[in-house]
Amino acid sequence: MSGGERRGKRYSAPSHDAGDWRPTAPLESLKRRAELVDRLRRFFAERGVLEVETPVLGAAAATDLHLASFSTTLSTAPPRTLWLQTSPELHMKRLLAAGSGPIWQLCKAFRDGEAGRRHNPEFTMLEWYRPGWDHHQLMDEVEALLRATLPQLAGAPAAEKLAYREAFLRHAGIDPFVDDGATLCWRAAELGTVGSPDWPREEWLHLLLARVVEPKLGRGHVTFLHDFPAAEAALARLRDDDPPVAERFEAFVEGVELANGYHELADPHEQERRFAADLAARHERGLPEVPADERLLAALTHGFPDCAGVALGFDRLVMLALGAASIDEVIAFPIDRA
Repeated sequence: MSGGERRGKRYSAPSHDAGDWRPTAPLESLKRRAELVDRLRRFFAERGVLEVETPVLGAAAATDLHLASFSTTLSTAPPRTLWLQTSPELHMKRLLAAGSGPIWQLCKAFRDGEAGRRHNPEFTMLEWYRPGWDHHQLMDEVEALLRATLPQLAGAPAAEKLAYREAFLRHAGIDPFVDDGATLCWRAAELGTVGSPDWPREEWLHLLLARVVEPKLGRGHVTFLHDFPAAEAALARLRDDDPPVAERFEAFVEGVELANGYHELADPHEQERRFAADLAARHERGLPEVPADERLLAALTHGFPDCAGVALGFDRLVMLALGAASIDEVIAFPIDRA
């Protein structure tokens, strides 16, 4: 008896819109999406970068306070909890430590609580790593990839590289390395952006970046925002400036954040310290506990190449290439139709 059949009864379908079985993206858009995938494969093949595959389910999860992971429990003996990966980063770094050389991957990633015009909890991520490069060299390759895939960049001026501090001074009139939380709160209100007076200054910076600074970036060209505050380092190296900055960048086109890259942290002791700090902060804020990646620490201890890496939101890239207003226009079945 096949699923859905009942002897002696007619099958009764669940109540929903009779048309919601259809994809939300037009078939022509899905064809254009497939063409972009082919273009990516040619781009990396021409540069000798190896395509790899890594697990979607992993024993560890991202500890970042701003990422929420899904988990599932395997019915093994004993049962095991595994985590849907928020990016392939942790596993790809283990490949780099094993001597893979330059690698790239196009894969599914999962983040809870992310749904909207540019977000879907299940999405497609492009990620690649370049041993022997720093983040500035990788910015140049990101620009080349964007020029190869986005029609609006044909004939555009060279990419703008804008330091995080300069971006805030120019577009929000504040110094993100000096101004205190009260000043950020006052300036946000003056700019028409509302938040909670109780927020720590880091939350105000996130809000001002998203609402005030980012929409002004990448207009008519690619903008790379770089030299983030040390508190925003995530898995990037720190440079001993005054104050210290993270060797991290984000790429923007037409006010849309497309990519997040690092000159990758290679020190296992610093990585372990950051994991511990993240976990303590998650506990303090009442966020779900997640396991840090002990295998990554072992890989870094074994030896990790000096390299730069970047993650790029492929669905957003397709949106920009097609001029789509919503992610639903470029993926077949968003979460509401999954």
